Amino acid sequence: MTSSMRALGPFTTTAVGLGCMGLSIEGKPDQGTAIEVIHQALDAGCRHLDTAWSYYESGGPEQTNERLVRQALDSWKGPRQDVLVATKVGHYRNFTDGRPTWAVDGRPESLIRHAKESAQALGVDTIDLLYMHRPDPQVPYQESLEAMAELAKQGVARTLGVSNVDIERMDLARKILGDDLVAVQNQFSPTFTSSRQELDHAAELGLAFVCWSPLGGFRAPKDETRYDAFRQVAQELGVSHQRVVLAWELSQNSNVFVVPGAHRAATILDSLQAADMELSEDEMDRLNRAATA
Repeated sequence: MTSSMRALGPFTTTAVGLGCMGLSIEGKPDQGTAIEVIHQALDAGCRHLDTAWSYYESGGPEQTNERLVRQALDSWKGPRQDVLVATKVGHYRNFTDGRPTWAVDGRPESLIRHAKESAQALGVDTIDLLYMHRPDPQVPYQESLEAMAELAKQGVARTLGVSNVDIERMDLARKILGDDLVAVQNQFSPTFTSSRQELDHAAELGLAFVCWSPLGGFRAPKDETRYDAFRQVAQELGVSHQRVVLAWELSQNSNVFVVPGAHRAATILDSLQAADMELSEDEMDRLNRAATA
């Protein structure tokens, strides 16, 4: 297994995946560009695509991104069977005061229906990895998890994951889902390190920890100083500071994966190189101090 490949449950896949959300929500590129981004990522060796039922523009057709991923894979000339496709259920798009927003629906019947719709949109009988996208405060988490367990039992999903969870919910998921649970996907970046304890706990449980928004997402200007040390190291090494950020995250533990988004092929091609980047002990110390300052 090369440094760019890691074990995620029963799969061996790339530590750097492509987060496909930005290819289908507000501000998305045109469809031809979006497919080219996925194709170039796959051609460069990426074998981990991350999508969701809810990745579509508010008010627009649902499941746009899942269909885009299917179209990209169907038109790609490489080994489709080597690509891990992860999707998520439990979120949907909405409007709040006229602005595009996200809403949750963790009702068991919704999770089961949407998961089957995801399989259909992706053109598969069984989803590789299916996450519950986010806990619904209106639904007992155990009831939502039992629906996820039923999806694995029915063969709709080969493996399961949970997202946006604390340690208590992670432990409950492990209790209910058992060995079908293989991954936790939480936000983690230099500007969002509060999920460090979940990262460590996932490692203790033998679960993959997948970082969403690993490059910070929509950061507030006040957070930018957290990246000063990353920019300094990047300048010394002659690489982008984004590549240094991803390499730092992957160096936290061997169970860590990152799924940065991209609107341009050049962006994900740069990100993919983070998996083979080795940071020195001194560099890691400097970056760790900056991220916890």
